[in-house]
Amino acid sequence: MASTETERPPESGASPAGGAQGAERDDAAELAGLEAGLDALDTRTQARTPLARTLREKALPPAVAVVLVLALWQSAFALELKPDYQLPSPLMVWDALAEEWYKGTILGVVWQSVSRGALGFLVALVVATPLGLLVARVKVVRAAIGPVLSGLQSLPSVAWVPAAIIWFGLTDATIYAVVLLGAVPSIANGLVAGVDRIQPLHLRAGKVIGATGLRGVRHVLLPAALPGYVSGLKQGWAFSWRSLMAAELIATSPELGVGLGQLLETGRVYQDMPLVLGAILLILLVGIGIELLLFAPLERRVLRNRGLLAAR
Repeated sequence: MASTETERPPESGASPAGGAQGAERDDAAELAGLEAGLDALDTRTQARTPLARTLREKALPPAVAVVLVLALWQSAFALELKPDYQLPSPLMVWDALAEEWYKGTILGVVWQSVSRGALGFLVALVVATPLGLLVARVKVVRAAIGPVLSGLQSLPSVAWVPAAIIWFGLTDATIYAVVLLGAVPSIANGLVAGVDRIQPLHLRAGKVIGATGLRGVRHVLLPAALPGYVSGLKQGWAFSWRSLMAAELIATSPELGVGLGQLLETGRVYQDMPLVLGAILLILLVGIGIELLLFAPLERRVLRNRGLLAAR
């Protein structure tokens, strides 16, 4: 009987102080695990991707695609699906571009088009940004101009070339007018879409801290609408580049100089298919280069800074 009196009470009967200490230890362990997990996430985000993996994931797929296209092209030439004056081989196109290079004209041709496209795009940016803000924030302006902008964005740029020639003649003004009419609607609509996605809470918070008028546009409206705005800029550049090629292709004159569009038209006039395909290749390469070197990094940075894209 004495042994039964000296038995320890079960653990379920532990004192409240001991239970509280155990709960605190569990909470501390759980918090430490959470902090460790967050540290691990931060470490993984900040770790740099190895160069070999970057080349394998980013450079290898397009390189393989280019090789496949060239192989199919060469196969079509070898099978004589079309006469060689209609479907030249890749080597014939390369020789045509090399001839232009040896003439010392190809860099000037590319620069003529790129400088025109850049200047036209910058002017379109200056015009489209305040226009987009007005359409986004003023209901009367949106009701009046919003449908017109959407319609202009869907209108092929080449449709403006005859009218621009009649208005301005065979001058640079014709080319820039076509570029503006092609790029402004896309940039403005992109900004409108970005403003429409802003949370009302952000706008109210800006008013509370005194960010109204131009200050609100600079510090609240434009930064919050930046993802949509950048998408509009990308699309605006694509439209301006296409508009420029259409204008250069149709509006040809010695006073206008020679751009990529004029080079393409020259190949058509002389039935020089290697030169035609070479000009098309140059137009494609410039468009891809501007996208990869300028707009793609800008878009990644904007999305990453807003937590919409994982850092890589």
